[in-house]
Amino acid sequence: MAKFEIIMPKLGESIIEATITRWLKKEGDSVQEDDSLVEIATDKVDSEIPSPVEGKIVKTLFAEGDVVPVGKVIAIIEMGDDDAGTEEIASSNTSEEKQNSGPQNFESKAVQPEIETADFASSTRFYSPLVKSIAKAENVSLKELDQIPGSGIENRVTKQDILSYLENRGEKIAEEPVEAPKQKEIAAAAPLQAPKFEAPKVTSSMGDEIVEMDRMRKIIADHMVMSKHVSPHVTSFIEVDVTNIVYWRNKVKDGFEKRENQKITYTPIFIEAAAKTLRDYPLVNASVDGTKMIIRKNVNIGMATALPNGNLIVPVIKGADRLNLIGMAKAVNDLANRARKNKLDPDEIQGGTFTVTNFGSFDSLTGTPIINQPQVAILGLGAIKKRPVVLETAQGDVIAIRQIMILSLAYDHRIVDGALGGMYLKRLRDYLENFDVNQTI
Repeated sequence: MAKFEIIMPKLGESIIEATITRWLKKEGDSVQEDDSLVEIATDKVDSEIPSPVEGKIVKTLFAEGDVVPVGKVIAIIEMGDDDAGTEEIASSNTSEEKQNSGPQNFESKAVQPEIETADFASSTRFYSPLVKSIAKAENVSLKELDQIPGSGIENRVTKQDILSYLENRGEKIAEEPVEAPKQKEIAAAAPLQAPKFEAPKVTSSMGDEIVEMDRMRKIIADHMVMSKHVSPHVTSFIEVDVTNIVYWRNKVKDGFEKRENQKITYTPIFIEAAAKTLRDYPLVNASVDGTKMIIRKNVNIGMATALPNGNLIVPVIKGADRLNLIGMAKAVNDLANRARKNKLDPDEIQGGTFTVTNFGSFDSLTGTPIINQPQVAILGLGAIKKRPVVLETAQGDVIAIRQIMILSLAYDHRIVDGALGGMYLKRLRDYLENFDVNQTI
């Protein structure tokens, strides 16, 4: 019987590992070609691995919850269509793909299910899936892990922390009383460090429901806390009269849906204008690396998308400034629909240079969004509401009912000042208020 190896695929340029979240097929199950075998998750996106062959699963090499490096064999399928008495091993990746699957941080080891894993749920400290995987592979107990000093945010243990610990594991650090005063002098001479804050202790009461965050919610929480630590946030607001846009959309939406078999919403109109404005003010389309400002050549706009389970994902429209309104509408609809069905590719949520989030979807007038690192700005779209507004006419001022919305721009004050943030919003308002109601789509 020929045997076929299922390999953990490469899921993106920066992704070197993935977590097995659920086996959809078990050992002994028969599979057809293109049947989904396993659900996997990275810090970017969830996905499924289909079977490229027909046969029977004879071995699964990793358990649910294991973190597996790219290029590792995760399962073996026995195919029954070869000559009797001959056993061949095929692979779902070519040897060249294995060589190019990215850096491997683990030595090749046989799976060791007999190692007793730590009960991480009993710890009050957060550990990433990668740190847990290394601890499991090296048989590091939870008590031992809790004693490792962390250099990450909120004193969390990073991959480098645990690898450094393992290098010196079991060694006793010699006492050096002569050097102690010197260390005190160095500490005294060092500049003052910002105080480190710990989350307050929280107790539950009778009747409270305790729900563990899922993997994606933990990633979102970490990313948001990190962003507030990294960037000094400032938010500016501006009112925009979008009456012409509302009128135009109402005029064309039925014909567009009939012709293209999809709806046109306000979102592609706002993203198109935001991309155009980024070309006018490129410093808003940038990142900060220490004391260096990286002004991005490409305008890749992420759009925050709410998922049915309450989590959030940000698919990216690549080259947004090069799309016309039809192309933008199709890109927005496609990415949003596949995001809600968990069908995005990892590369489709990477490489963003600016983000747009729509508070108006939930009828909120405005909000103060958190910057999506390593970007330096994020645009918030408020709900469109009818309001009485004073208009200047040749015959004098009049009060009219207009469609008004509030835009909010949160920006990194390290390189975007209030003047630049205000100019960006003003130019964006000008583009939206001068929208051509006679254009066709």
